Amino acid sequence: MGALFVRELRLALRVGGGALIGVLFFLAVITVIPFGVGPDLNLLALIGPAVLWIGALLATLLGLDRLFQADRDDGSLDLMLMAGRPLELLVLVKCLAHWAGTGLPLVLSAPVLSIFLNLEPLAIGAVTLTLLVGTPALTLIGAVGAALTVSLRRGGLLLAVLVVPFSIPVLIFGVSASGAAVTEPTPFMTPFLFLCALTLISGVVGPVASAMALRFSSD
Repeated sequence: MGALFVRELRLALRVGGGALIGVLFFLAVITVIPFGVGPDLNLLALIGPAVLWIGALLATLLGLDRLFQADRDDGSLDLMLMAGRPLELLVLVKCLAHWAGTGLPLVLSAPVLSIFLNLEPLAIGAVTLTLLVGTPALTLIGAVGAALTVSLRRGGLLLAVLVVPFSIPVLIFGVSASGAAVTEPTPFMTPFLFLCALTLISGVVGPVASAMALRFSSD
């Protein structure tokens, strides 16, 4: 499992593997928003957490189509199916490595990009914390879509259509917790705990559903 994690992480971090592309896309989305909104700094600070979350969601979707597609193309997926190890566990390791290579850079870049949106230090900390907790859920939910479309050529658009509706609860509670940290008397912990629960549920349901879809696609 450790070797698989390292292999997936190296694939994600190499040139063209998705990590750099995701961060650059995230940067492009965040830097374009102030030009569209205008010079209203208060409005930017108000919508900043939502903009960062939407940018992270779109950047995560950008690299999900390669989560299983490369393994299917080079035959690694067939070896995983025949390895005799729990496929659900293999999928979970792949998702964690994919998040470490593509989702974690988004979380680390969020404090810097928050400056473009005029966020206060407290809001920056809240957004970064919610992204740290919530982006693994986006990857785990997206893994189900990636598994369902693994046998389809150019299935990236279909993957986005499948994944976005199921990502909306994560988006809602992530933005709610980020906004609640700076908007009294709205409590921060309630939406944050719901966000943690969604990530834990995704950690159980995502690998199981993905493994079922991969087994079905191999028949």
